[in-house]
Amino acid sequence: AGMRFFLQYVGCFFAFLSAGFLIISTWTDCWMVNADDSLEVSTKCRGLWWECVTNVFDGIQTCDEYDSIYAEHPVKLVLTRAMMITADILSGFGFLFLVLGLDCVKFLPDEPLIKLRICLVSGIMLLLAGLPGITGSVWYAVDVYVERSSLLLHNVFLGIQYKFGWSCWLGMAGSLGCFLSGSLLTCCMYLFRETSSGRLHSAYSLRKGYSSAATVVTNMHLPSSQTATAKMYAVDTRV
Repeated sequence: AGMRFFLQYVGCFFAFLSAGFLIISTWTDCWMVNADDSLEVSTKCRGLWWECVTNVFDGIQTCDEYDSIYAEHPVKLVLTRAMMITADILSGFGFLFLVLGLDCVKFLPDEPLIKLRICLVSGIMLLLAGLPGITGSVWYAVDVYVERSSLLLHNVFLGIQYKFGWSCWLGMAGSLGCFLSGSLLTCCMYLFRETSSGRLHSAYSLRKGYSSAATVVTNMHLPSSQTATAKMYAVDTRV
């Protein structure tokens, strides 16, 4: 039981961090950052929804939002948005389900197997959340790196060259955290579920054996005269 509680709390901790990292990564503005800091007097960051410029001397930041979501955008931007939003939703619901499945939460206190199944479902949701999260963030980072490498290879300088920023790293960290917490909740909790099911089955068999033994003992303590009288009464009743 102690190990089960420990795994639940560790999984809940990583699920909370992972969901937070994914949400922050999706709605921050530093997926791409300019790579030539020494030549610039401002830091330029691009996110999935807007682009911000921060002056390195006074720290003043100005942001410009992209066009409407119905406007034409690069495929990289559209797919990354879709995958990160999907990861946010799945990880958020996975964390909420996990909170309901914790033994310290007074939800279905008399149904331990149902609470274990809830933890198992939350683990599956967290694993599913990690897939679009890691796909979107890694694909975005690789695309930025390939674009910058191709420009450097052909000696093309467009004024600003970008590398992937901390928001992209945060998306990768949140996705890996979802994989870790999901693995703890699915693999380890499944073993505990099998153990709990076996214990319940053994307890049921034990109670059944006790009831059978009690019946036999009761019949043994019945006087023989009462047994014979009961048989004669039953015969007379049938006649």
